[in-house]
Amino acid sequence: MRGSGVSVWRNLGERTVYENRWVSVNMADVELPDGRHLDHTVIRLRPVAVATVVNQANEVMLLWRHRFITDSWGWELPSGGTGEGEDPAIAAAREFEEETGWRPGPMRLLLALDPMPGISTSHHRVYWSDTAHHIGHPEDAFESARREWVPLERVPDLIAQGEVRSANAVAALLLLQHLRLR
Repeated sequence: MRGSGVSVWRNLGERTVYENRWVSVNMADVELPDGRHLDHTVIRLRPVAVATVVNQANEVMLLWRHRFITDSWGWELPSGGTGEGEDPAIAAAREFEEETGWRPGPMRLLLALDPMPGISTSHHRVYWSDTAHHIGHPEDAFESARREWVPLERVPDLIAQGEVRSANAVAALLLLQHLRLR
């Protein structure tokens, strides 16, 4: 609840520890409600655009991929960083096409989320479409081992089995399953 009478943490300034075109790692001088100060790491990232398509058979296009950072395999949605000034809906459609070889229809905002608001400005906007047509081999086929149309009814089981680990995919897939199968 915003403005619930509870004192807030205040960012009094930041210094950059590391920066490249994708990320900035900063140390913030934070004043706590009781007046104490602490250094707090802040990871600033470009906004992320995520895309999903649910076809007429209530199947969703998913990518099966390995993430070297966690050394894990799982189902994910196509996604990527948005360019400076790029419309996130256009970025989501571009990522979907590049990573799947399918061109989505008009993209609509499904949800926006901040997966790690305690440390990161990683803002994710998830878009969805109910149409797509195959245009050929994915331009970025190296990003996943395979691409499959997966029935939405399987989503809860895939999540429970740990096969969908990405926070944006879990949130988006559960919401789509709820909206499409109720």
